[in-house]
Amino acid sequence: MRAPLHPDFLSHPIAHRAFHNIAQNRPENSLAAVQAAVDAGYGIEIDLQPASDGVPMVFHDETLDRMTAETGPIAAHSSEALGRIALNNGKGAGIPTLAEVLRAVAGRVPLLIEIKDQSGSLGPVDGALERATVHALEGYQGPVALMSFNPHSVAELVKAAPHLPRGLTTYAFPSSDFPQAEGNPVLEARRASLAAIADYDRTGAVFISHHWRDLARPRVAELKAKGAAVLCWTIRSPEEEAIARQVAQNITFEHYAPESVQ
Repeated sequence: MRAPLHPDFLSHPIAHRAFHNIAQNRPENSLAAVQAAVDAGYGIEIDLQPASDGVPMVFHDETLDRMTAETGPIAAHSSEALGRIALNNGKGAGIPTLAEVLRAVAGRVPLLIEIKDQSGSLGPVDGALERATVHALEGYQGPVALMSFNPHSVAELVKAAPHLPRGLTTYAFPSSDFPQAEGNPVLEARRASLAAIADYDRTGAVFISHHWRDLARPRVAELKAKGAAVLCWTIRSPEEEAIARQVAQNITFEHYAPESVQ
């Protein structure tokens, strides 16, 4: 079953990790950045990592080091504890749960949720974060879509939420990003498969979010011709946006303010 992508995902520019701006005390993936995106009429992209109690937290990194004064894995702390860990330059605001973000968005703009890889190698996952995410979305009213770099994660969503649109986050997957694959034919074959977006049909995807500098890849054109929606990441200027929109139907952006849809 392929659930269709809501048309708002193609008309509202999507704020990467929400409409963040450190100078204005809106850290990435914060409730302040989410509210700013809603106010501006932008779609929102967020990232999910699990707390130790399995609750989906809206946070990009596996560790707390870059975004907070704390260190170590985010998964070592409960959701309650993470809610008390202040984000840098966030006026004391803690790390939000997915449930908190859903209440803040309340269906007013499209919400693109990226489930971060839990395998460490884009390999098989246990599906726990995927199931917890789907549970949090029960009863949510509004445009929402799920994606991951890890096709195994997206395949888990086929089982957990066939009614929700899903996609693959993709790019060139260069060998330099997979040094462990050198001399390992199994890992090299997997890297090549990821670069070829070979799991698109297996995962029942309806869109890709592809790196904007790699949009000329023939596979992107092939999928688009077959009906796949093509989003892209991450645009940081009007000039980059103009180039990307020659192929992509919408952008994920940061560090500037594209024309929004109200």
